[in-house]
Amino acid sequence: MEASYQHLIDLNDYPVSWWNQIVALGADIKEHPQRYTHACVGKVMATLFYEPSTRTQMSFQAAMIRLGGSIIGFDNPATSSVSKGESLKDTTKIVSNYADILIIRHPMAGAAKAAALTTDCPVINAGDGGHLHPTQTLTDLLTLRVEKGRLDGLTVGLCGDLLNGRTVHSLCKALSCYKNNHFVLISTPELRLPFYVKDIIKANGGTFTEVSSLDQVIGSLDVLYMTRIQQERFTSEEAYLAQKDTYVLDAKKMSRARPDMIVLHPLPRVDEITVEVDQDPRAMYFKQAHYGMYVRMALIMTMLENQNPSRLLKGKVHKGVCCKNPSCITQQEHYLPKSFRGEGTTLECEYCDERLLLEH
Repeated sequence: MEASYQHLIDLNDYPVSWWNQIVALGADIKEHPQRYTHACVGKVMATLFYEPSTRTQMSFQAAMIRLGGSIIGFDNPATSSVSKGESLKDTTKIVSNYADILIIRHPMAGAAKAAALTTDCPVINAGDGGHLHPTQTLTDLLTLRVEKGRLDGLTVGLCGDLLNGRTVHSLCKALSCYKNNHFVLISTPELRLPFYVKDIIKANGGTFTEVSSLDQVIGSLDVLYMTRIQQERFTSEEAYLAQKDTYVLDAKKMSRARPDMIVLHPLPRVDEITVEVDQDPRAMYFKQAHYGMYVRMALIMTMLENQNPSRLLKGKVHKGVCCKNPSCITQQEHYLPKSFRGEGTTLECEYCDERLLLEH
């Protein structure tokens, strides 16, 4: 079933040396953009955004235009054949016939991997539900490289919705691969980081502490990564409102932070960072969005040049076993092979990474 193209679904599918290559190329494009204005002349990029987006969608589009290429796609599935009931497979298969590279954002975890199984061009995951957001992570790595001068030996505070924050999941997995990084996980008990991400941090030799108070730890941080409490990931209005205003970064809190601490945010923000913080030189979130365009230029070029195919599903199908995660793409696209990693009584869905404990 799998098509033989190189894709970017999960940043951890690639070695750290590859990440560093993308970040270095993004930095060079930032310094010398004129060198790259014709790098993708004659190439077409399709952007399929099943969820609303401003920065990710426009930065990808701006990236391709600045490389000399063209763009097609949709930013509202209601205006496409998706509204008629067309499957993810059929939509992405058809669009990949028109494009040289496909960028997809989707509300279901594992959707990018599902699309990549059958497309006729490389696929880049621009965010799959609350699961992963690898290009935001590359953006974050470039920002840290430029603004902090290093990717190791950092104390990184992550604050807010750590349960549903795909940017947080991807960044933790990536930064844990660099030496001596420590994560301070700041959230309510209901919004804690998923166990599978914590396991990856520990497996990579990283360390973390979990706290509920931002005030308590802000003075110890090199980086503060704020996140939005994501209303669209909650099952009820009441559950969202109960968490909504728990963490707000303001000038008073910033006064307790180190002079060289930087504040990142994947955006959009709602009210978790007050406008007064924008004037603080340590606020890097608007610069961070700008760096995203350069790193996506680097990524588009690299993916179009890379002809080495990658195998997406490496586990196996267990008869009668289905993922229990209601947000997994296999719950919506029933034709997909229900593939799992692992053996015995503990399995992991290959699309959404959800753990499944089998009964004896």
